[in-house]
Amino acid sequence: MTTITVDTPHGPARAELHTAEEGRAALLLGHGAGGGVGAPDLVAATRGARAAGVHVALVEQPYRVAGRRAPAPAHQLDTAWLAVAEALCDAWFDDLPLVFGGRSSGGRVACRTSADGQAVAVLCLAFPVHPPGRPDKTRMPELDAVTVPVLVVQGENDPFGMPGAGAHREIAVFPGDHSLRRDATGIATAVEEWLNRILRPLG
Repeated sequence: MTTITVDTPHGPARAELHTAEEGRAALLLGHGAGGGVGAPDLVAATRGARAAGVHVALVEQPYRVAGRRAPAPAHQLDTAWLAVAEALCDAWFDDLPLVFGGRSSGGRVACRTSADGQAVAVLCLAFPVHPPGRPDKTRMPELDAVTVPVLVVQGENDPFGMPGAGAHREIAVFPGDHSLRRDATGIATAVEEWLNRILRPLG
């Protein structure tokens, strides 16, 4: 594992790099609003991606690097994310297909930036469809706007809601809630199988 610091317009971000032997693509994963890159589902997804021959960068947003728990505004998160993606491509992942992803808020960032970052796919862990008890405050337009293959890994009892499948969107449902703590092996396997499937046409 290698940890690097990346300058962004909103302060330094950090990326924890977990390389795969084959290195056929790179997966950038962001954390949730109040959590870090050690969340169980992020660890499981990293394991599954590496098993599929995909490098992983666990990206810590500038506000977390600075020691703040409250997330930055969405436009700052997106700008910082794209700056990290560009820096990693230049230094580590040149010419590799990029997959964007993250848990909860990090998944929303991945969706919003997938087009500008030229991601070939998006992985969402515990996507927050709406705030708990507020289905009227839906974030589904962010998911629906993604035009590349999407895998959403969701807990069956997630109080943040359950997204529906779409034209190029798959939903993998696991026991548990928003934390996705209960089936790390299943999550790793689902991510590995999905990445193998979506990357196969890219050679």
